[in-house]
Amino acid sequence: MRANEDTVLVGRACSLVPYRKEHVETYHQWMLSPELQELTASEPLSLEEEFAMQVSWRDDKDKLTFIILDHTGPPGAGEPPVPACCSAVCGHAGGAMCGDVNLFFNDHDDEKTAEIDVMVAVPSSRRKGIAREAVRMMMAYAAADLRTRRFVAKVKSGNEPSLALFRSLGYAEVRRLDWADEIHLALPAGDPADTPADGVLLESVRQTAAEMTRASYSGAG
Repeated sequence: MRANEDTVLVGRACSLVPYRKEHVETYHQWMLSPELQELTASEPLSLEEEFAMQVSWRDDKDKLTFIILDHTGPPGAGEPPVPACCSAVCGHAGGAMCGDVNLFFNDHDDEKTAEIDVMVAVPSSRRKGIAREAVRMMMAYAAADLRTRRFVAKVKSGNEPSLALFRSLGYAEVRRLDWADEIHLALPAGDPADTPADGVLLESVRQTAAEMTRASYSGAG
């Protein structure tokens, strides 16, 4: 989706930037990890396929992706170097790529509901509140700019950190698919038509919307 192609959202622990071609090589390195392939139900791609996928994601009207930049420190030993554009966005060398956060508009009968997921791929960026802030900023952006009123997270039943994250944000379990080993959580749990226009924005998300700042992306494209 091109809606966010020039948008940067800046928070305290992280920033969100559009997924551009300059991010692909680092993203490709992440996705060679068997752990991440299992957690994201992904198949390994060649670098050429990864570049093609980036273009596909950018142009797909049903998918919106932000890359997460970690403000909290430099990459750990053995982790990919920081693309120059990412350091420039954050204004310091600590703006390392560390993951992504995504929306999927798969229900064409309900354009105000989106599936949401988040991945912090870099181990040194975990347990710092980055995933939580990234999800909150994505929700605030989607509610304001895309008029999204309900979010659904589909999480593997054994992924306790993700389940705990979404529950801490007010998501409630609405479905369990044993055959897929998935738990679906939603915010709000009921029909969004039964909630006020801004009902999905809990107080914490309203606060995030007020605290985060916006900028224009100046990467390579």
